[in-house]
Amino acid sequence: MTEELTVGVLGYRFMGKAHSNALARLPMFFPDAPGVDRHTLIGRDEEALADATERFGFSHTATDWRDVVDEVDVFYNLGPNHLHAEPSIAALEAGAHVFCEKPLAPTLGEAREMHEAARASDQVAGCAFNYRFVPAIRYAKGLIEDGELGEIRHFRGKYLQDWLVDPDAPWSWRNSKELAGSGALGDLGAHTVDLARFLVGDVAGDVTRLSGHLQTFVDERPTGDGETKPVTVDDAYTAQATFENGAVGSFEASRFATGHKNDHTIEIHGSDGSVKFSLERLNELEYKSSESRGYETILVTDESDPYVDHWWPPGHVIGWEHTFVHENYEFLSAAAAGGEFHPSFADAYEVQKILDAIERSDESGAWVAVD
Repeated sequence: MTEELTVGVLGYRFMGKAHSNALARLPMFFPDAPGVDRHTLIGRDEEALADATERFGFSHTATDWRDVVDEVDVFYNLGPNHLHAEPSIAALEAGAHVFCEKPLAPTLGEAREMHEAARASDQVAGCAFNYRFVPAIRYAKGLIEDGELGEIRHFRGKYLQDWLVDPDAPWSWRNSKELAGSGALGDLGAHTVDLARFLVGDVAGDVTRLSGHLQTFVDERPTGDGETKPVTVDDAYTAQATFENGAVGSFEASRFATGHKNDHTIEIHGSDGSVKFSLERLNELEYKSSESRGYETILVTDESDPYVDHWWPPGHVIGWEHTFVHENYEFLSAAAAGGEFHPSFADAYEVQKILDAIERSDESGAWVAVD
């Protein structure tokens, strides 16, 4: 067992809670995980920060990340997108391992700076694409790597939510290009693009060119004080893509898809078989082999399935929050051992290049090369 890793976390709301829960669960379900000292929680609102610190099990608070990056072994950057680059780069330069939420940055330029800082560092730099750590996704990757789907022909990915359907839903930083970089494209599409690269990148190659379209449905939203602010990001996007091996891809996300709360759906078709997955049924994988007449539903909860032996008996499903435990286990184990972790900043930079190409295509109205 390695010595404890002291951890500082920037952000205590949605993602702060998800990752803090994962850190608390690690010693209970992954006894070989490195020890973690939940040392400092960082935020601006001192009253809310104090409450979160007590609930999440941290021992110290800070209102400025600059006071923390030199004091911890691991720095978690869970802040809004516009705060990803500067603190992450500073932490790497201070000798801390860094785990940053996705997308890596609001812009390709900032993502490149983060990637270069990670490359120049000896530390582990990971990006939080947690859906790589869904057991059913790992099962699907195994089928693809074993050649069970044959040559990949199609990748389809869509991520649908409906939390902005109401035009009176309040404005937030996620509606600002300056703060977020993009809307559904970066918030949701980044996940889909990462899964495409993770699942079929080794067999179908990279996305080489694409055609993208962005759409904003509501141009301004209320701030809660009787005023409104403009919406400067996309509410939905679509894209068509070509992979190196000639396979075709389609990508789509929307925060206006009425009736869809968190529906991330992946379909992959090959010359010998197909798989289908939906995040809203994350313990199931639909698989069509070359010998079957139709799809069979595989319940991915057996002890032999990825990660599931750490949880409950076969047939007892796990949930969304468990994916954070899995990724934190892998990241912190790599940090403690000085090993590799994926998805890395390099992986996230490749995702950012595709997001940037979709934006460039929308601006030009033409197909564009990813590079």
